[in-house]
Amino acid sequence: MESHHLFPRMSGMDMGSSATNSSCSVEMIWNWTVIDSCFLSSSWHVTTKAMFAVSCIGVALLGVSLEFLRRVSKDYEESLMRQFQRHAITQLDDPLICGAPASVVTYRASPIQQVIRALLHVAQFGVAYITMLIAMYYNGFIIISIFIGAFLGKLFFDWGQYKVVLGQTQGPAPPKVGVVEEATKCCG
Repeated sequence: MESHHLFPRMSGMDMGSSATNSSCSVEMIWNWTVIDSCFLSSSWHVTTKAMFAVSCIGVALLGVSLEFLRRVSKDYEESLMRQFQRHAITQLDDPLICGAPASVVTYRASPIQQVIRALLHVAQFGVAYITMLIAMYYNGFIIISIFIGAFLGKLFFDWGQYKVVLGQTQGPAPPKVGVVEEATKCCG
């Protein structure tokens, strides 16, 4: 019976059926392996250069999709904020509120809005986590593909929009109303 070493390198590990006699090269150190590389499972066994190219493109698209999901989530949060602002403005027309001193109004997302927020979050988290797992194979071509995907995603889905207030000379800065962004805890 043949013994396979699991650490630190799993090269030559049989990941396929014995009838096809295929083997995956799973290296947990920096590598440039193309043919017979495997990622995430034995079913992602790269046997040709074309399959590897498709894998690199797919991984890049994973990075693009992460930025797309971040954009959709940010747009949804901003739409909720606009909705709450419209509701608050209609309350200002109320004569009882009109003469009252300034106050802060707090809104909470409805249960359906919160479910949508949570689904968008888990989709981002899932894509980022899978990307991290793929990166842990330390394949140079795959890591470059991840960087390319992140670049293209940012390029296409996150155009910088900045608001500058002109003409305000004195007085305190107006209060900021908007969505507070937090850095993703995993992968960017």
